[in-house]
Formats: sequence, C-alpha cells, structure tokens
Amino acid sequence: MLVKAPKLSYSQNKEVYLLIDGTYFSNEICLVVYRDNVFKKTQLYRITDGEHYEELKEDLENILNLGIKIGGITCDGDKSLLKAIRKVCPKVPVQRCLVHIQRMCKIWLSAYPKSVAGFELREIVCKLHFIDSEVKKQYWIKEFLDWFEKHKDFLNEKSYSLETGRYWYTHKMVRRCFSVIRKALPNMFTFLQNHKIPKTTNGIESFFGHLKGNLNIHRGLTKSRRKKFIQWYLFYKNLKS
Repeated sequence: MLVKAPKLSYSQNKEVYLLIDGTYFSNEICLVVYRDNVFKKTQLYRITDGEHYEELKEDLENILNLGIKIGGITCDGDKSLLKAIRKVCPKVPVQRCLVHIQRMCKIWLSAYPKSVAGFELREIVCKLHFIDSEVKKQYWIKEFLDWFEKHKDFLNEKSYSLETGRYWYTHKMVRRCFSVIRKALPNMFTFLQNHKIPKTTNGIESFFGHLKGNLNIHRGLTKSRRKKFIQWYLFYKNLKS
C-alpha cells in the first residue's frame, strides 16, 4: 500500500466551504489541505516543502477546473495564500480565523501587559469569540477604533539607538497586534453573512492533530513512505465522511 498513492475523491458539482491550512512534518514535509467544512472531505491536497504562492495559486485553479464551486474560504491569513485567493477567486468570501488572531495577540501582549494600552487591547481581543451578531460586531469595531484614537500617540512612539543610528517603534508588540487586527478587519466577520462559513480553522487543525498522532506510531518510515502514509490517510478519511 505504501508503494502506490490512492486517487482522492472530491465533491464534484457541489458548493464547498473550504478550510485551507498547511502543517509541517519532519524531513521537510509540508502538507497543504483544502478541506470542505460541510461535507467533511478533503477536496485537494499538496505535499511539498512549504506554503508557496505559485503552488497555492495552481491548487485553487485546479479546484475550480474540477467544477467545484467555492462558497467561502477560511484560513489563518498566510500572505501567500491570501495573494493566491485574490488572484484566482477574488469574489469568494474570505474569513480570517478568529482563534488564530486571538491566540497570536495574546502571545504578543503576554498574560499581563505592562502598558495600559496593551492591557486594554488584550481585553478587546478576548471578546472576539463572543461576537455572533451584526450588532455585537459593530460594538466591537467601535471599541477597537476608540482604543486606537486613545492610544495612537503611544503606538507611534519611537526610540533611537546611538549604536545603529536608527529609530524603531518603542511598543512594537502592541503595535504588531493592532496592525494584524487592522489588516484582518475586512475579513474577520464574514461568517455573520453565511452560517456555512466557519469562523475558525479549528476543524482542520484537529484533523492535522489526529493525522500526526497516527503517523507518530510509525516513526521509522522513510520520507517517501511517510508521504504515502499521509496520502492513504486522507483517502480513508474521505471514505468515512
């Protein structure tokens, strides 16, 4: 079985709502999966060494060429993937994973931010998963924009290094969180317009976790056979769906 890879089935002539993400294994193996959140089936995958724009663009084109209609895409905001989506299917609704945004901001701000601005922004970020209506969305956005108006001088504050002769933003972690949210804002609440669009990539992350748990049982496999194992795993998972 580990000599020949199986042929993956897909949801032909059906509208799918894709969860797109990549995960990494040892031996420089990267698995990029395009998984439908409604039918719980992998529509397409690529085993490569990273998440590259040209490959992601080609994958999206192949999905459309198969006659699959994409109703929505949920992803973690990888720049190469967002660029590929804009190029291939610019009219498809995109949802940024709220858990990913929340998780990264909490890491950057830490559990106990030292600044008032950082503390207040962390509290705003923690409210993200409570948003389930247009009214709550508007209140959250207003709170975020009010926070920016209050602390924009703090965000733009710079320090100077005598050694390098350069300036840098003093509060770079707080600024980084603000920048991520500001850029993601147009695609953070797409799920409110269509309940079939998931607001997080949790579904595919748990899928990856189960795959890695099974693969770790066979740690002695060569790189080639590890790839075949992954392909057979995806094949059998689609049969069960």
